[in-house]
Amino acid sequence: MTPLKANSFIAFILLFVLLLLSDGALSQRRRERVASSGKQRIDSLHIGDSLQRDTVPVPPPKKTELDAPVTYEANDSIVFTQSGFAHLYGQGKVTYPGADLAADVISMDMDNSTVFARGVTDSLGTAKGRPVFKDGDTSYETDTIRYNFKSKRGIISNVVSQQGEGYVTGNNAKKGHNDELYMKNGRYTTCDHHDHPHFYMQMTYAKVRPKKNVVTGPAYLVVEDVPLPIAVPFFFFPFSSSYQSGFLMPTYMDDSNRGFGLTDGGYYFAINEQMDLKLKADIFTKGSWALNAESNYVKRYKYSGLFQASYQVTKTGDKGLPDYSVAKDFKVVWSHRQDPKASPNSNFSASVNFATSSYEKTNIGNLYNVQAMSQNTKTSSVSYSRNFPDQKLNISASGNIAQNMRDSSIAVTLPDLNISLSTIFPFKRKRAVGDEKWYEKISIRYTGRMKNSIRTKDDRLFKSNLVRDWENGMQHDIPISATFTLFKYFNLTPTFNYTERWYTRKIKQDWDIPSQKVVNDTIYGFHRVYNYSTSLGINTKIYGMYKPLFLPKKEIQIRHVITPSVSISAAPDFTTSHYGYYDSYIQEGKNGERREVRYSYYSGQPFGVPSGGKQGSVNFSISNNLEMKFKDKNDSIRKVSLIDELGAGISYNMAAETRPWSDLNVNLRLKLGKNYTFSMASTFATYAYEFNEKGEVVVGDRTEWSYGRFGRWSGYGTSFSYTLNNDTFKKLFGKKDEAEEKRKKDKPENGGDEEGANAEDSGIGMPAKKTKEATADADGYQAFKMSWSVSLSTGFNITEDRDKPINRKNMRYPYKISLNALNINGNVKLSNKWAVNFNSGYDFNAKLITNTVFNITRDLHCFTMTASLAPFGMYKYYNFTIRATAQILQDLKWEQRSQTQTNIKWY
Repeated sequence: MTPLKANSFIAFILLFVLLLLSDGALSQRRRERVASSGKQRIDSLHIGDSLQRDTVPVPPPKKTELDAPVTYEANDSIVFTQSGFAHLYGQGKVTYPGADLAADVISMDMDNSTVFARGVTDSLGTAKGRPVFKDGDTSYETDTIRYNFKSKRGIISNVVSQQGEGYVTGNNAKKGHNDELYMKNGRYTTCDHHDHPHFYMQMTYAKVRPKKNVVTGPAYLVVEDVPLPIAVPFFFFPFSSSYQSGFLMPTYMDDSNRGFGLTDGGYYFAINEQMDLKLKADIFTKGSWALNAESNYVKRYKYSGLFQASYQVTKTGDKGLPDYSVAKDFKVVWSHRQDPKASPNSNFSASVNFATSSYEKTNIGNLYNVQAMSQNTKTSSVSYSRNFPDQKLNISASGNIAQNMRDSSIAVTLPDLNISLSTIFPFKRKRAVGDEKWYEKISIRYTGRMKNSIRTKDDRLFKSNLVRDWENGMQHDIPISATFTLFKYFNLTPTFNYTERWYTRKIKQDWDIPSQKVVNDTIYGFHRVYNYSTSLGINTKIYGMYKPLFLPKKEIQIRHVITPSVSISAAPDFTTSHYGYYDSYIQEGKNGERREVRYSYYSGQPFGVPSGGKQGSVNFSISNNLEMKFKDKNDSIRKVSLIDELGAGISYNMAAETRPWSDLNVNLRLKLGKNYTFSMASTFATYAYEFNEKGEVVVGDRTEWSYGRFGRWSGYGTSFSYTLNNDTFKKLFGKKDEAEEKRKKDKPENGGDEEGANAEDSGIGMPAKKTKEATADADGYQAFKMSWSVSLSTGFNITEDRDKPINRKNMRYPYKISLNALNINGNVKLSNKWAVNFNSGYDFNAKLITNTVFNITRDLHCFTMTASLAPFGMYKYYNFTIRATAQILQDLKWEQRSQTQTNIKWY
């Protein structure tokens, strides 16, 4: 073989080998692409021609890509494998925008964006590091979870998710890409012991939309692991943290007077962030019904309020029988408060509570509200005030309503307008030069009031005539005064007072002989009534300092302040015919006896009429204050009030023809402690009793002093209250608990265990319940402390007993002491779960026990048990209720109660 042929043969062999190698390499790369894509792709050109197979390659599959990087970390270690997995050990954490996962063991498939997490079990068999997955604002606590970040789908085992006030748990659940959960044989409970709840609703199938709702198929109630024969074909629980409208589920009720009924059902309108509206209705089988509307409104930094209106028709008894009755009642409640910063110079407020006289007694919501049914009076007011600082002027207007629920009487004042001008000095110079002149001290004020009022029955109010039935008028008060210093130590105050009244009517009276009664003739128009008076007062202060003789070595001083005051006042007789305010008529009896009756045209008007008779009185008053100063152990000066005030006052009318002296008024005030001040105000009558011609006891013209006696004491009345609790006797007799003091010293600054500072988060968005440290007494046993308090309130009155004969020797009636009703209310906390409160009393005059109510409450963790009993008083009833604590499950309850409050027979 020649060299050329040999070289050609070698080249041919090399070319053939290269072709084989290139074909094998291409096939290997193709197989790798097919394996990575998970599909067996077959090219039609690959079977026939090798050239075509090489020149038209199959494109590689697209990899799944995330929108953002996934970050991960672990405390122990992170292990990567060749197959594309990353294993996180020891408190691992994976974070992706919108999703967080924390667990003790986490495995991630880097290529498929899939994560698997689970917890671990220690040597004692305790599970720890369970996965906690957070998707947006929703948290899940699970045993295991497999989740795909790209599709947002996953499979969760033993999931626990908090939804509103409750928890949704399930053995196996599928999570959809819209955060919904699909589960079978799940549970819904409001018990925070979600691993072993006290009660739950066993759901066959359920769909959970976090923060929105839970919809289930057939479900039944399980209490303490015992299934109850209480089932529903489905149920729907809405969850919403936002402000939105919705239906208000009614409450079933059975009443002996109204029949079967549904109450408090309706619709809630979330109008906007500043206002809402709640519409509710009641309906009963015997024809009773009610409509209620309630609206809350608020404007930040401006005002806030509540408006409520109710109308009800109550039908009792059987139609056609004598006991059948129909009552139509309504009630309006309005409360408005203005922020003081909104308008410093003006203010508008309202407190309206108006109802018909029988509303509270017929309202179904007051069946167990004794206080509401026994309320005798209701008051309402609406007021507006405006201040003009530059003009020193203040204007205020109000409307007031007072109701007496016993006799359905009502007193309305609309409007009640007040105008006041602050003190001004009209003669004071704007640019004073030299000493102040005497006339510059003259001051003047003005107060005006307009009033329009009526007293009638509530059913006649809107039928009344504004001119003939309403009483109206206006009054003007103008006081002019000045204060001068006399001989450096005396204050001299001359005063002139002018009062004018404007009325729209005056009433003339005459005696009708045939009917033997007074006949009134009303004259409408503008009528002006005025009066004036003047006075001159002088007062000073006298100080005295002395040391008590019985303590000569002590550094004690007693200061005595005496404030005497004398004033003289004078006014003309406005009953004379010159002023035209008074008149008289002759009353003639059937037997021909005649007597003159004097009356005023304006008696009974809103601002009265000037008093009759000439006045020229001298007023005397004196006030005493006694204080003691001494040095304590620390050489600090302390001041103690011995007598805070002891004062007396009396007057003498120089123009009076008989009995010129007034009664002696005495007042005493003592500070007996830091929290209690004793106050007493009483009078001593000046003129003594005597017998008239008929042998009756009357007040005579001779003074008690003329008989050598002091003024006759008229009596005294007061009321007081006191509260007893755990610390009352400890403060008085006991010593501080050394263990308690030591515990307070050792307590951390932030509150420590006392407020549960070490409480851990439950891991699913709800903090664990706070716990308190158990304390021990001196003997080492757990200290038992039962919180309790009892409030007592009563009073007494000391008055003359005129039912008994008078003592003819000293012409005095005996005194009697009458006690006010003793009211007792209190509460006892037997334990952290048991609580008792009561309200009772005793009426000493009627010698009866007042309405008594006992309430017992037991906290059953997920449920609350309440028992109410009223065995004494006008309203007797009982009520026993067990209801779920969660607000969303308020209809989950069992209730047993008396039908009515007055027909209970106690055996």
